[in-house]
Amino acid sequence: MTVHTTPVALVGLGSYLPPQRITNEALCERLDTTDEWITTRTGIRSRHWAGPGVATGDLAVEAGHRALKSAGLEAGPGAVDLVVLATTTPDNPCPATSPDVAARLGLGPVAAYDIAAVCSGFIYALAAASAHIVAGQAQRALVIGAETYSTILNPADRTTNVIFGDGAGAVVLSAAPDSDRPGLLLDLDLGSDGTGRDLITIPAGGSRQRATTPEPDADDCYFTMQGKQVFTQAVNRMTASSQTVLDRLGWGAGEVDWLVGHQANVRILNAVARGLGIPAERAVVNLDRVGNTSAASIPLALADAAASGALTPGARVLLTAFGGGLTWGSAALTWPDIVPV
Repeated sequence: MTVHTTPVALVGLGSYLPPQRITNEALCERLDTTDEWITTRTGIRSRHWAGPGVATGDLAVEAGHRALKSAGLEAGPGAVDLVVLATTTPDNPCPATSPDVAARLGLGPVAAYDIAAVCSGFIYALAAASAHIVAGQAQRALVIGAETYSTILNPADRTTNVIFGDGAGAVVLSAAPDSDRPGLLLDLDLGSDGTGRDLITIPAGGSRQRATTPEPDADDCYFTMQGKQVFTQAVNRMTASSQTVLDRLGWGAGEVDWLVGHQANVRILNAVARGLGIPAERAVVNLDRVGNTSAASIPLALADAAASGALTPGARVLLTAFGGGLTWGSAALTWPDIVPV
């Protein structure tokens, strides 16, 4: 998918992390693991988890409010025409969380829906929101990635507990008056392979389980992942999808200023950068401090890089992600002149 008809620009960026920071040392006190085991395999040193009573929608509202502020917009009717929320951890199985987020932001009766593409969710949400703008169905859209993975992790499973964190990131997309301004979304690539649906899953809780087993096993209610197979799939899919975007734009690896990949594992990020010929120092990494925040990871990484001054107006940025489904996606944009909140 290449955006041509109506230029779409990123005009605001906001992020939010719950205040509770969970270090590797804290996890080691109750799990059979060590700080060295966690950091050498994942690169993660700490993550943030939501406190009691805090849900995904609460994080999404905070990040959404900050993105609107970054875009110079007041949270209220007319601020945006659409809200798209990417999440694997909705407040309820039914209804979607995004209408409640829109209402709590005071946005009025705007269109709002959730997207469930797991760690690829933010890229999918970008594609959906930009398509609405290109089609003339919206002038501005609020795109949010928000997760509370701490609510779906098995407390006894060290392989998932050490990886995932909670958080939310959001951007505002807008129809652009011209095709030369910084911040333009230039190209998008999406893909899926449902034959790998069992590699990343929560076995219980859906109609498939309820149609066969009225009372599921307790462990089946938690998130599960087949790490080794996911690692290989993630590297291959993210690399290929990114290369597709680069080829369509005519960009060489040397023309990419920053690679912002889904923050799953530092070894995955390095392998994707290496496969594309992009130096590792040009790959944004913040998972050491926030862990894998699934659909929230790319906007959180963008916010960190922008706040540090690494992202400057006009910089060429390549985004790429891989998640359950299996799903994957990539996007390219030039960085706008904005201040993240």
